Amino acid sequence: MIFPRSITCVASATAFIVMGAIATAAPLAAAPDVWRQEWPQTDFSKHNVPFGEIKSGGPPKDGIPSIDRPKFETLSAGGARGWSTRIAGNEPVVSVSVGSDARAYPIRILIWHEIVNDTVGGRPLAVTYCPLCNAALTFDRSLDGRVLDFGATGKLRHSDLVMYDRQTESWWQQFTGQAIVGTLTGAELQLVPSRLESFDRFRKRHPAGRVLVPNDPNARNYGVNPYVGYDTLGQKPFLYDGSLPQGIEPMERVVAVETAPGKHEAWALSLLRQRGTVEQGDLILRWEPGQASALDKAAISSGRDVGNVVVQRRTGGRMLDVVYDVTFAFAFHAFRPNSPIHKR
Repeated sequence: MIFPRSITCVASATAFIVMGAIATAAPLAAAPDVWRQEWPQTDFSKHNVPFGEIKSGGPPKDGIPSIDRPKFETLSAGGARGWSTRIAGNEPVVSVSVGSDARAYPIRILIWHEIVNDTVGGRPLAVTYCPLCNAALTFDRSLDGRVLDFGATGKLRHSDLVMYDRQTESWWQQFTGQAIVGTLTGAELQLVPSRLESFDRFRKRHPAGRVLVPNDPNARNYGVNPYVGYDTLGQKPFLYDGSLPQGIEPMERVVAVETAPGKHEAWALSLLRQRGTVEQGDLILRWEPGQASALDKAAISSGRDVGNVVVQRRTGGRMLDVVYDVTFAFAFHAFRPNSPIHKR
């Protein structure tokens, strides 16, 4: 996680290393005492992960600002002539559909904001993206009868975004949707199926859908990747000092799925790309070309083709989307250390 305001449009791997050295300069053992100054409402007596695993990513609390009042263009009502025309057809979007309400959240926006607090089809959702793990996950913001709003702590754990809710200022792990520090420690958000797909595919599936546009188009260099070359570094990920998976490059993409309650498995994207389709029981994973990597070239649309993934389950004669994540192998291994990664 880097502080968008402090970098240029062509941020390099060197910037990650320098910022990591600065971010980890303070003794980790003293972290809770330091954190209390910035987080007086957080109950640090409650946590279920070692504090030493949580590191500063550089930005302060809300230094990477969430989008709390999202603005959209409707494709069938003039959106084709609006800001969304800047989005290339191969650019990745996180797409969410609740009933007849279908929305696309372009990574060109999420890469700068990481969290969108929204309501889709009457359901309060948090659409999230962690660039350092390439983890795009959507959560229901309802918990025990109340709706939570999320922001970025500026902290990382296993190189993954640590969020916080503004109601209790508990800290949440984006990769798992679980509260790891504070009053709500141990609570878990419900994941909602969403797709990481190209903008073209979203438009074809939902020609009357809506697409997120910036509240202020000049606030960031939208369309520019501030993590140039991050997914091709060929070395350990940024601010990650855990173990690495065996037999696969740590930055290779994998498709992570909870195949049964509490059981997690991943398939190397290279395997799925080679086969086109992988079936396991009633679970079907498909790959098709046409989506650019958001973390490759300076212009997101120029990124190499990593393709589109759809994961569905046969249920009562129907094909239903299931929750999945196209993430990096190191991240899946960090959070699911005993779960398999299928490579062939």
